[in-house]
Amino acid sequence: MPGPEGVIQFQLDFKPGPPPAAEVLIELNAWRQIFRQLGLLGQDPARYDGFGFGNLSRRVWPPDHTGNAFIISGTQTGGLPTLQPQHYVTVLDCDSPLNKVTAIGPIKPSSESLTHGLLYQANPAIEWVMHLHSPDIYIRQKLLDLPATAESALCGTPQIAMEVTRIHAALSAADPCLLVMGGHTDGILAFGTNPHKTGGLVVETLAKALRI
Repeated sequence: MPGPEGVIQFQLDFKPGPPPAAEVLIELNAWRQIFRQLGLLGQDPARYDGFGFGNLSRRVWPPDHTGNAFIISGTQTGGLPTLQPQHYVTVLDCDSPLNKVTAIGPIKPSSESLTHGLLYQANPAIEWVMHLHSPDIYIRQKLLDLPATAESALCGTPQIAMEVTRIHAALSAADPCLLVMGGHTDGILAFGTNPHKTGGLVVETLAKALRI
């Protein structure tokens, strides 16, 4: 049974703080608008029990270029037509064994933050992660020859995060990469080093799915 959408299932150590700088959100907001227009991100009372769906993140490097902090859209912001800085939060650390996320900002992080965080930890080259929902890609996963996480790994859990990192390890040479989240209804995940190549892979894969 696919896992619930939009429900935080990790321990959250959250501290209120300032929003990210507007200039680091330009690419995130641009791709968010594209994905909303394609129906891959948003909020619809007829889909996923009315919860918002889809979220985007980007790595943020501290001055010493170490660490795995990233900026991600806040929980349940999918229904907003546009996002402002106050709708984003900085995740400072993710601990899969403890199922814990540490974050600071004006809003709590997305329910898929743990999955994003483990990808950033797994590969310092990954700079962008895009979690979206596409019934067209999801149901054609085998025809498109896309990797998929186990159906038993549910949304927002350490199991789905570990499944994603397992697939990343097997496809470490792929940049960007797109996979289907088997235990997350219509869920897909794209990640890579460049926002345009990563987002472009999503659009290209959707076009292929619609041609089948």
